Parts: sequence; C-alpha cells; structure tokens
Amino acid sequence: MTASDPPGPVLPGSADPAQGKAYTGQGITVYYDARRCLHVASCVRGLPGVFRPQERPWIQAGGAPAADLAAVIRTCPTGALHYVLDGGAPEMPQDPTTITPTADGPLLIAGNLVINTPGGPRRDVRAALCRCGHSSNKPYCDGTHGRVGWTSGEATPPTP
Repeated sequence: MTASDPPGPVLPGSADPAQGKAYTGQGITVYYDARRCLHVASCVRGLPGVFRPQERPWIQAGGAPAADLAAVIRTCPTGALHYVLDGGAPEMPQDPTTITPTADGPLLIAGNLVINTPGGPRRDVRAALCRCGHSSNKPYCDGTHGRVGWTSGEATPPTP
C-alpha cells in the first residue's frame, strides 16, 4: 500500500483508529486515547504550543496548522494520538510495515495493521504492543513492564 492508495476495508467489529477524546482545531480533529499513551512526548517536543501536558485541555488543536499537527501526530509511536482532517482522507499507514522491539519495552509497530483485541479486530496505523504479559490493556502496552521490572535482554537498535 502506498500513501496514494485508499485505506483497506473496515473490518466487521473493528473500530476506526481515531478513538479517544476529541480535540477540534481548524481543519482537523485530534483524538487522544490515554490508555495507549506511554508518554514518549514526541508530540510535546514537536509542537509544545499545542501539546501542553500541564494545562487543561492539554491539547490546543487550534494552535497550529492542520498539516503541522498531522505531521507531529504521525510521530506518536504508540497510536495514542490520531487525527482526521476535515474533508480529507484518514491517516494513511506507512509502507512497508515495520516492527521495532524496544529494549525492556513494547514492540513498536507501524503500517497497515489489523490488531486482534478482546473487542475484535481493530484496524490501526501505529501501536505499541505488550511483550511482558503484564499489561492491563492487552494487546497494547500500558507501561507495566517498568513497574514489574521486566527486561527483554536486548539492546535498543540505533535510531536511523
């Protein structure tokens, strides 16, 4: 699949990746699913005037152009943030799909995903999946690996 291809079919029982609390800005709606957030903070570093964790609401979706917001949201490795552009196509998955294990943490997956969840299959474009077995939000990582002291026994691959 390329960025110009339409998204795949919606699976019966699957949910749109854009789930969570909605924050509306000019030409864009940002969705935040707190249960999937691991506080990587790529959003805060990317647009600190929009993503303000010390304020409420913490996402000021009107604080940047829609294209800039979308670009920063795509850097969220967990899929806690998604967006829908007004009148535009949904967020497109990257191609090829990548799977990156993190040292002592989750598998980071990005691409054209179908994730089997307790609620049925879910289409997504980015996710952090549990490897320790202790998450209360399986198959997604909830950070429990750090609290229970789980280690993967591997080094983090270098970031390109």
